[in-house]
Amino acid sequence: MPAETPASTGSAVFETALGFMGLAWSEKGVTRLFLAEKSREAIERRLSRAFGTAPSQRMPPWIEELVAAIQAYAAGDEVDFSAVPVDLTGVDAFRLAIYDAARRLGFGETTTYGELAKRAGHGGLPRETGAALGANPVPLIIPCHRIVAAGGKIGGFSAPGGSVSKERMLTLEGVHVGPPPPAQASFGF
Repeated sequence: MPAETPASTGSAVFETALGFMGLAWSEKGVTRLFLAEKSREAIERRLSRAFGTAPSQRMPPWIEELVAAIQAYAAGDEVDFSAVPVDLTGVDAFRLAIYDAARRLGFGETTTYGELAKRAGHGGLPRETGAALGANPVPLIIPCHRIVAAGGKIGGFSAPGGSVSKERMLTLEGVHVGPPPPAQASFGF
């Protein structure tokens, strides 16, 4: 039997410095967040596929504040999304634990899939943790971009643009992921 999914009471498409984003909400909180696409139409199609409706004409004040915060984040400001209400109706207990642990990561803070699994009480399940994050309905609010692969690698990212988008978001937060820069070059000795 399929899991219950939250119903959307409204949705919006808005422009940021990263591109167009979209979100949907219910009375309980944000149900979906679509990360940046190059066009408004692309986000509108994603919202339509997910909810079968066009974006709402009006946004409640808390959504207007969230949109402004997302726009500030995309412009490079430090923003904390940890208090944003989310509606995760139908999400299983394992994913809820992973998402809760991810929400505890602050701006510019990263961890590995394995470490996040441990923090969520599911040590030894890094691949399952990656799969849970790949199904994250509200990226950025649940900051799955802050979870990296072991060994200093960026890891996967299911949003448009894949790992390039993930790296761009981390760069906004002052995080460099990848091998360390080489030591000082030799002077020919």
